Amino acid sequence: MAPLDPVRERAILDATLELLSEMGYDRMSVDQIAKRARASKATIYRRWAGKPELVVDVICNRFDMDTPRPRDTGSLRGDLAELVRELCGTAERKHTLIMGLSSTLVSNQELARALRAHMPSRDLSGVEALLERAGGRGEPARSADTARLAAVAEALVWHRLIFVGPPLDDAFVAEAADDVLLPLVRAWAEAPSGRS
Repeated sequence: MAPLDPVRERAILDATLELLSEMGYDRMSVDQIAKRARASKATIYRRWAGKPELVVDVICNRFDMDTPRPRDTGSLRGDLAELVRELCGTAERKHTLIMGLSSTLVSNQELARALRAHMPSRDLSGVEALLERAGGRGEPARSADTARLAAVAEALVWHRLIFVGPPLDDAFVAEAADDVLLPLVRAWAEAPSGRS
């Protein structure tokens, strides 16, 4: 991949992200990206082999895939609610893009494989810190599985947004924290070692 002027590269990545949100992967073309970025197709192809590689670069390097860092509320329940609230904010901001990419990743295996091969490891330190704080306060959280807890929290938010529908309001946040996440963390803490 040939290096590009950082300003030019940002314009191309921004244009790709905008077009992905507006029209989805299948309807977006390199021509449209070039036009939106005020760049030539040759400039794009000097840096990226094609549309799949460009989209993977956007998703992996411009699209925030990390789990949010919820603030310390002083309790495990409060921190879990704050985690869900932060995830709701991310889901609402990126809803259109995620919905468009979800169907594309099912139908376009080339893009799905490219994305999985290049996806960076996700930063789960916010959830780890949440569990460590709870353990330090004597709350039952030390044996909880960080990655699974983050995945369950994300699944609750996306299920609500996609299948049930908004609002992602305080009632939903409380329900997710009180009825699912807190009981799950407590169940992991009470499980015999190695069974969480």
